[in-house]
Amino acid sequence: MFAVTVVLKIREESMDAFLPLMIENAKSSLKTEPGCRQFDVCSDPARPSEIFLYEIYDDAAAFQAHLETPHFKKFDAGVAEMIEEKSVRTYAKVVS
Repeated sequence: MFAVTVVLKIREESMDAFLPLMIENAKSSLKTEPGCRQFDVCSDPARPSEIFLYEIYDDAAAFQAHLETPHFKKFDAGVAEMIEEKSVRTYAKVVS
């Protein structure tokens, strides 16, 4: 198991355009990537410009494969100007 967390700070004027693209990317990942087990898109009304992603993959290779998919590359290029800050952290499962 390989977990990925991402915190995105979205430009205030871009949130309405960003969110549908983010949700579609998550759905495409779950539907088309055999190694993607979970992809949650989360927010908190107290921090309206922040999006938190929680992703679970079979392993690090499955996450790397995700980064190479056409749907991710299209998403990434399409939202680049909408993102003010981005923090990505990865975690490998230590114990079953």
